[in-house]
Amino acid sequence: MTVDTSPDPQPEPSRQSSLGTAAARNLATTTKSAPQMQGITSRWLLRTLPWVEAKGGTYRVNRRLSYTVGDGRIEFVQDGADVRVIPRELGELALLRGFEDVEVLTAIAGRCVQRDFHAGEVLVEHGTPAEQIHLIAHGRISQTSVGKYGDEVAVAVLADGDRFGENALLDADARWDCTATAETAGTLLTLSRADFASVLSATPGLQAHVQRFSSLLRRRQTRHGEAEIALSAGHNGEPELPGTFVDYELKPREYELSAAQTILRVHTRVADLYNGPMNQTEEQLRLVIEALRERQEHELVNNREFGLLHNADFKQRIQPHSGPPTPDDLDELLCRRRGSKFFLAHPRTIAAIGREFNSRGIYPNHVDLGGQQVPAWRGVPILPCNKIPITKENTSSILVMRTGEDNQGVIGLRQTGLPEEYEPGLSVRFMGIDGKSITSYLVTTYYSAAVLVPDALGVLENVQIARRHD
Repeated sequence: MTVDTSPDPQPEPSRQSSLGTAAARNLATTTKSAPQMQGITSRWLLRTLPWVEAKGGTYRVNRRLSYTVGDGRIEFVQDGADVRVIPRELGELALLRGFEDVEVLTAIAGRCVQRDFHAGEVLVEHGTPAEQIHLIAHGRISQTSVGKYGDEVAVAVLADGDRFGENALLDADARWDCTATAETAGTLLTLSRADFASVLSATPGLQAHVQRFSSLLRRRQTRHGEAEIALSAGHNGEPELPGTFVDYELKPREYELSAAQTILRVHTRVADLYNGPMNQTEEQLRLVIEALRERQEHELVNNREFGLLHNADFKQRIQPHSGPPTPDDLDELLCRRRGSKFFLAHPRTIAAIGREFNSRGIYPNHVDLGGQQVPAWRGVPILPCNKIPITKENTSSILVMRTGEDNQGVIGLRQTGLPEEYEPGLSVRFMGIDGKSITSYLVTTYYSAAVLVPDALGVLENVQIARRHD
């Protein structure tokens, strides 16, 4: 038998019997989207802040005269393992507020003694004599006291830049009203009453300043530090009523509108020939405005002049008790102000809040905000804002605020009615066409934010948002 080993004949290629899709697309109209942009966020802060007109570009916050001084945080310089307090930073102490003799402040700073501590170390004991002030350069310290029924109660958590024992510098009978225990290792600087008295006795200018400070403390004031308004209540008969007046700050703070600007350039050939079905100039402008609004929200949070993180009163800044954001920490934020409108936190911080809630079997409710369901705690919405920074140690901050002029809260500032206004507070001004046929538009938005009274804004700082290993 003969076997045929020749290859099988190859089938002839089929002939195309209709128009192919690749060629057909040359005659078709392409369906296309508008230009997309990944950097657009929900911008809840811009949406929820009440916006107030700032005519003249400036907004002045008038307040009652306050005697509360020296509530800032102290900064230090580090040289290897050695830590020193910056002499001018001692002016943040109430006792030295407004004292500007750098030579004397340097002498006081030189008397501060460095003390390194370890986690779990008891730094001061409740009820023992207080003979020095402690300035915390680094670390976390918890303060506890004895409750009414003899149990230990938490008072506060202190961190970098805080201090305790300030009254010990002048009061020879001062005693510690709290026990201070180190939660982490760290460093503090101590200034003893004896060392301060040594500088005081040799400095007539400091003596006069301390006398003025002592007379200031003797003035009657409210718990908020404001000059008290004399009143009479609960009396009978015809007693002589006290006379009074409400004093104001002589130099109230003024907020000037800040600006975010850019120049949009569009070639006339593009605007003339490639303008359908979408208007090239409008699409370019839309994305530029989105970027400006994102920058505006970033500045409202982080700007050192008017940003909320930098303008929160130091008495309204608290530390978490254990690191992560717990329900107890959020409750402490809320209890420091009336009428809180919303929390503001980075999305990763909100995730950390959810983990802490879940670990305790707590499931927060949701509230309707502009037709959208958002998580809430105690009925106060928790809104995301990715402009709140996260440190390299995976810590962040949570803000809570009361808003509106009528509520003495936080307000946004802008001015409307601008020339060639495109949106409220934002203008697009034609700048002409240059010799290269490029059309230019100046895009500008003006804005700022103001905290009308200190307790309108609170911050939970140094919140640990990294996932813990169980």
